[in-house]
Amino acid sequence: MFLRCSSLRRFGRPANLQRSNLFNELKPPDIARFQEICGAANVFTAANNDDLTKYNQDWLGIVKGESKCVIRPGSTRQVSKILKHCNAQKLAVTPQGGNTGLVGGSVPVFDEVVLSMEKMNKTIKIDEKAGVAVFEAGKILEQANAELNEKELLFPLDLGAKGSCQLGGNLATNAGGLRLLRYGNLHGSCLGLEFVKADGTIVDVLSRNKKDNTGIDLKQLLIGSEGTLGVITKAAFQCPVLPNDVNVLLCCARSYNDCVELFKKAREQLGEILSAFEFFDSRCVKVTSENLKLKPPEFFPATSLEDPQEDKNFFAVLVETSGGNGEHDQEKLESFLESSSDLITDGSVAASKQQQKDFWAMRERIAEALVHDGYTYKYDVSVPNLSDIYKIVGACEERLVEGGVFAARTATSSSTEGRDGNNDNHDQATRIVGYGHMGDGNLHLNVTSRKFSPKIQDLLEPWLWTEVQKYNGSISAEHGIGLMKVNAIQYSKNASAINLMRSLKKTMDPNGILNPYKVFAEI
Repeated sequence: MFLRCSSLRRFGRPANLQRSNLFNELKPPDIARFQEICGAANVFTAANNDDLTKYNQDWLGIVKGESKCVIRPGSTRQVSKILKHCNAQKLAVTPQGGNTGLVGGSVPVFDEVVLSMEKMNKTIKIDEKAGVAVFEAGKILEQANAELNEKELLFPLDLGAKGSCQLGGNLATNAGGLRLLRYGNLHGSCLGLEFVKADGTIVDVLSRNKKDNTGIDLKQLLIGSEGTLGVITKAAFQCPVLPNDVNVLLCCARSYNDCVELFKKAREQLGEILSAFEFFDSRCVKVTSENLKLKPPEFFPATSLEDPQEDKNFFAVLVETSGGNGEHDQEKLESFLESSSDLITDGSVAASKQQQKDFWAMRERIAEALVHDGYTYKYDVSVPNLSDIYKIVGACEERLVEGGVFAARTATSSSTEGRDGNNDNHDQATRIVGYGHMGDGNLHLNVTSRKFSPKIQDLLEPWLWTEVQKYNGSISAEHGIGLMKVNAIQYSKNASAINLMRSLKKTMDPNGILNPYKVFAEI
């Protein structure tokens, strides 16, 4: 029941993936219908020589599709009409938000129609007394937060991609982010949704009630479904009060185990004001220094760019507190620092808003810095026991060294084998880094090389999935499954759970038109 694809230039596509012949190809009458619904200005086509590049590939440039049509609806009613037509004509559809995903979930695999939500970006209501806000799905996270700040409120999610990601995409991927420790995940902060099923049916469960125990909570099915069950068009969120006082501490620890002990102390002593606890290894500091020219704080141990042998092994920890009483928060933070002197080698509390931003940049721009190495093998895993998190990084390095693709000289040095200007051997890994959210057991393990290397990827997968499974962890903590992990879901979910997911998909999208080839290995 499949047609072999003419081009296999997507590095992230599972081997031998073929275009399903269950879907029809786009025809001129389809484009005419889309133009009738949304207006010609909101239908981009390859036939008109429109540039579809930004819709056809992810921001890493790894997954590249071949869509010939991008539609930008401006209302829920338009989304409904578009999906009704696509379902009747059996045209596959890729819903797309800000396209900041890291597993290929938001870009077409073959020639699917792209349904971009970028024009549905209105603020519907902000109730500052109740702390509830309703937005359209295409609202940019950073813009939503700025509007909430004006009302003395705060959006409960914060991501490094906040300037580009959209709220609908955040919900569809159940994005975790930097402050999940304080505000929880979107399953808790989302009060209601409006979404459109594959057949065009509009489902309105856009409740603003904080309690609603009337039947199955349908919004939870859409959160984390990655666009496979329906297209989110509006959402209501519970938003916390904007804190009056924020402190950011950036410090160093000698070992990962000291980071774990420091987190335990932070939870005990900072309690309700603890809003973020991030860690990153010294390789992360090195890559932001090398590739982005970010100057590390003076209290960081030297990460010599001239002589990697001089690098010192350390871990950086970023702690953020936020509350309503500055004097109270300052006292708690000072007490925490005094009691943690045996775990912290050096550090500083940001003295200004700008320094807070500078400290956060050390953490938030790691992913951006890694892109400059060439190709990034990005992994996002979680394990229940915090002490086990960084063991995965060490095991990864051992495997790549044994596989002959990484030349480790010191515990923190990056391999220059693959970065030497006179050496184009892309089968050599450039560096291995580990960083993440200590508060929720989430590790971001990244490996880089000059170019994509099947040899490196084969060493990493499925080995990494079995390594995470050994610790009873998840192969995707917050990025989702998308396309790039479609053959790995069984390492975190058993057969009965996966079959139930497929049954749910079949019920809500019988023709399988919504985001095909994603999440499940079959439609």
